[in-house]
Amino acid sequence: MSGTADLLLDVRGLEVDIPVAGGTLHAVRGISLAARRGETLCIVGESGCGKSLTSLALMGLLPPSAKRRAERLSFAGEDLLSASPRRLRALRGDRMAMVFQDPMTCLNPSLTIGDQLTETFLRHGKGNTRAARDRAVTLLERVGIAAAANRLGQYPHQLSGGLRQRVVIAMALMCGPDLVLADEPTTALDATIQLGILQLLAELQREMHMALVLVTHDLGIVARIADRVAVMYAGQVVEEGTVGDVFGAPRHPYTRGLMDCIPQPGRTVPGTRLGTIPGMVPSLVGELRGCSFRGRCPYAMPACAEPIALREGPDGHSWRCVLPAEALARAA
Repeated sequence: MSGTADLLLDVRGLEVDIPVAGGTLHAVRGISLAARRGETLCIVGESGCGKSLTSLALMGLLPPSAKRRAERLSFAGEDLLSASPRRLRALRGDRMAMVFQDPMTCLNPSLTIGDQLTETFLRHGKGNTRAARDRAVTLLERVGIAAAANRLGQYPHQLSGGLRQRVVIAMALMCGPDLVLADEPTTALDATIQLGILQLLAELQREMHMALVLVTHDLGIVARIADRVAVMYAGQVVEEGTVGDVFGAPRHPYTRGLMDCIPQPGRTVPGTRLGTIPGMVPSLVGELRGCSFRGRCPYAMPACAEPIALREGPDGHSWRCVLPAEALARAA
């Protein structure tokens, strides 16, 4: 693993609370993450577990009602918690960029593709209008859009969903950022296009040697492109480690349940039923205590009702469970 000199994103104890009618929604609870230059970190989990809010909190793009706290939240050694709004605006789009879920909602329908691509480049003083347009054409070609120069004069509605998503990726890369957060960038796309988009992101990450934090629920994609993976459930990271460690020997029952839900070549017998995780994700409103997965866990015990700290092995593989790792392996 790279040293601390390559550490770009360092997050410790990140929390996001949102006031709601019934009390306070504890959407993100004590998240700790790290992303290094040249590394791909994937955040996985089912819908509603707090993945997207985590990425928005990292970028400082939460709604006004949301309250963000953290023990540490730094980018390239700079404290983002104490940074002024002006400083955050200087970082966003320049050294930190984000690829949003739905290109139809993050692209302005009243502006041309060219205007939207060049805006960030010009705002951050990277060059003049001609340089910005040249950069836009180069990146559109790099993300696989033909006749790129002609696309600059088109509007978002004139492009297909796959092309719009490629435009959004090109937009995020306009200033050559060190860190890119991609929040489920293939959600609005057909299945036949999704793999190509994610492979493109992985290829660009290697080429530009940037850190990529990818939010997704597709474990197959994670296995292909990630270096490290963080598994989220009910606003918490319940397991984190290298892809080989987490997928090869999951130490949290939720991770094991996710793995059992997908067919695995060479291990899943054709015609057999895939696994399921019974029950529902618990409410995160009000006071929370103990393991949030215990109501759905087949290995739940009385100790699960008490606070459970994140345990870390000597290999850097961490998990939040009172069950010994070898016991879960034997049960599986």
